[in-house]
Amino acid sequence: MNLVIVESPTKARTLKKFLGADYEIEASMGHVRDLPKSTLGIDVEHDFAPEYVKSEGKSAVISTLKKLSKTAKTIYLATDPDREGEAISWHIQELLKSSTKSPFVRSTFHEITKTAIQHAIDNPGTLNMDLVDAQQARRVLDRLVGYTLSPVLWKKVRRGLSAGRVQSVALRLIVEREKERLAFVPEEYWEISVDVVDEKSKLQNPNIKVMLWKKDDKEILPHTKEEADPIIADLQKAKYTVANVEEVERKRKAYPPFTTSTLQQAAANRLGFTSKRTMKLAQDLYERGLITYHRTDSFNLAESAIDSARQYISATFGPQYIPEKPQIYTTKSKNAQEAHEAIRPTDVEKKAEGPEFAEGLDDSHVKLYDLIWRRFIATQMKEARFNQTTIVVETTKNPNSKIQVSSYLLKTTGSVLLFDGWMKVFPGSDDVILPKLTVGQSLSYQDLEALQKFTQPPARYNDASLVKALEKLGIGRPSTYASIISVLEIRSYVEREAKAFVPTAIGTTVVDFLAKNFPKEMDYGFTAGMEDDLDAIARGEKKWVATIKAFFTPFKKDVEKVTETAERAQVPVEKMGDEICPLCKQGHLVIRSGRFGKFVSCDRFPDCKFTGKLIYRVEGMKCPECGEGEIREKSSKRGKFYGCSRYPNC
Repeated sequence: MNLVIVESPTKARTLKKFLGADYEIEASMGHVRDLPKSTLGIDVEHDFAPEYVKSEGKSAVISTLKKLSKTAKTIYLATDPDREGEAISWHIQELLKSSTKSPFVRSTFHEITKTAIQHAIDNPGTLNMDLVDAQQARRVLDRLVGYTLSPVLWKKVRRGLSAGRVQSVALRLIVEREKERLAFVPEEYWEISVDVVDEKSKLQNPNIKVMLWKKDDKEILPHTKEEADPIIADLQKAKYTVANVEEVERKRKAYPPFTTSTLQQAAANRLGFTSKRTMKLAQDLYERGLITYHRTDSFNLAESAIDSARQYISATFGPQYIPEKPQIYTTKSKNAQEAHEAIRPTDVEKKAEGPEFAEGLDDSHVKLYDLIWRRFIATQMKEARFNQTTIVVETTKNPNSKIQVSSYLLKTTGSVLLFDGWMKVFPGSDDVILPKLTVGQSLSYQDLEALQKFTQPPARYNDASLVKALEKLGIGRPSTYASIISVLEIRSYVEREAKAFVPTAIGTTVVDFLAKNFPKEMDYGFTAGMEDDLDAIARGEKKWVATIKAFFTPFKKDVEKVTETAERAQVPVEKMGDEICPLCKQGHLVIRSGRFGKFVSCDRFPDCKFTGKLIYRVEGMKCPECGEGEIREKSSKRGKFYGCSRYPNC
């Protein structure tokens, strides 16, 4: 009997479909060893040696694995094909090797299909210790930073706070964006458009909306009503003539197949999924054999997968949709392993509504799979072709008017889809179809619209834009983005507002303190450089102990200096009007942020120890969220609670 060890029961059940009675398949239920929770667990004086302990609640699992390993002919370590998977396999081997004489082999596969599994079993390898070292270095590095830096925050900001090598830098992005928004001064401008009519057009709607572009050959954008009014008066009296018509055929190539990062971004933009949710759904799809491994930086696609896609496209949409040669996408990430593939369906014939989704998968799984399926199919389809038209209209003096007007240029752009290509599976928005016009042709004035607008501050980060920013800066890695964002929310450093991240008072205070006192460690470039070092360890180009030492030695000195000399930071509080503290009768109630969220406190703290839940309110008080409604006592199935009178708007 051979023993095959994977991480999860779902993965084990899927493998059992493909391997015969000669294989016993067991799940380790994730990590079997880790650093201890209550102590540092790293021997700093002796090459940062980790002091691993059995993971909590894993005694029974380990006992089962040890028992089975004693009689196993061969032990196949078949965990996920990445650094973390390699580390899990190494930990399993370290725990079992003293209780068995059976050989250990490493089997990796990037999709859970019969062909891939059989190939992995027939062609086993050995553990890649460079990957193990890289994962171990990350774990040790993050533990050292967390355990060393967090106590500084306890002493200088507030107890119970935590800092992280990557999470704090990611939080800095969110805080800095919020400060940009607060400092932003909106500027007024007026957007002026004119509806003109081509009376010769045979189209159902011959109207064309042209936008103000130039005045006397200089680009113009009115900033006030006083600037806009004379322009409006001119345009209402002017004669309109076609000055230029430019038609260009443009081609649009399909997007590359999904990587971990681009999948998280697309799922956030198209489906509204958080990064954490996307990764959980993708894990489920992978373990059920529906998609390839979902942690990858590579655009690479297997030849067999490309052939299957091309055959499917020809049979379903017609040969006119297939390029002469397969579409190959180049991977930009220098650390991407080309043996890995992009994220794709394991079988193009499996559609999102198929029987594979009947058990254990919900509508969210279906939506994500459909997104992955469509993206993959689109990669092997021909380019979409558009006929893009730009029309420039000029104004001249109306012969029926005695008023002299300035010369204006207005323009519009439209396009006609000539061939949908890959957009057959990813339909685009409706095209703006313009009538056929010739230079010198007269147009009739129909209407004018002048809209007062204001420039907008930079948008807050959401899941998609934060992941994109982290990837661009080289901070963290795609497989860690979801956990980074999750930790920021759990620690109450950020809140969500319309799916965007808003830093809390405590989150902003932590960033300000760390940026002031640890400028190097909070620097984007420095953090990206550490990620490059970890990648170099994975490639066997650097040693992990030397890398950790080079970072930790100066960092420890900085921590000691800041602990001794830095001033204590004050966390801003949110006032609650003039409500008097019910305990001391002297102070006023304020809203503070704690490790478990917001709570009510006396502004005389620590002299007054009063605290209460945030729902502690006097009816009729202004709502602290919107500032417009009043707090009222309400009832629900769970009992009484306090809410805003403007619900559901607030």
